[in-house]
Amino acid sequence: MAESKYHSASWAEEVTPLEQLKRELELFGEQNDRVQPDRASKMLNITSDTGQLLAVLVQTRGAQTVLEIGTSNGYSTLWLAEAVRRLEGHVTTIERDDEKRILAHDNFQRAGMEPWITLLAGDAGALLPTLPQAGYQLIFLDSDRQYYRVWWPQIRRLLAPRGLLVVDNAISHRSEMMEWMNDVAQDPAFVTSLVPVGKGEWLVVCL
Repeated sequence: MAESKYHSASWAEEVTPLEQLKRELELFGEQNDRVQPDRASKMLNITSDTGQLLAVLVQTRGAQTVLEIGTSNGYSTLWLAEAVRRLEGHVTTIERDDEKRILAHDNFQRAGMEPWITLLAGDAGALLPTLPQAGYQLIFLDSDRQYYRVWWPQIRRLLAPRGLLVVDNAISHRSEMMEWMNDVAQDPAFVTSLVPVGKGEWLVVCL
């Protein structure tokens, strides 16, 4: 029993402030969404295993330039920023909701991750055309699914050669994206894979 307590205490001491904040945000998102009837006020955060997958994908790709479409309160952004920091990279993230953007900004400050994050305010449809051609090695898409097909030409323009697009909710809300996903999957310029992690992550690689 004493040995078990020792290991438990040692593990707790190894938890970093950033890890503690991510766990706090994970719990907050779950509790908020459980009681919040208004979808616009839900955090709709990714799951922690999705965050782990994103971090691995950033590292594997060596993605120094990352774009996130749909910041919410910044939970997923922190996973991405932690990964790009190791590569001396940067995350650009887009959020149109003022209240969520304020939450995200505060969380980035608390985490000390502001140097690695640029938070853009506004609608993705208006902002995507202003971003650099082939400027992002990894794009994480977790926003208004009804617009994905409309945004696709711009997202495609923004992906660097051999760039990776990761789309959340690809299993939980597949029906809302089915036509667009089929179009992309049939395009010979891309290879795709559906990964059963979290709510379903759809990976699209630009050849």
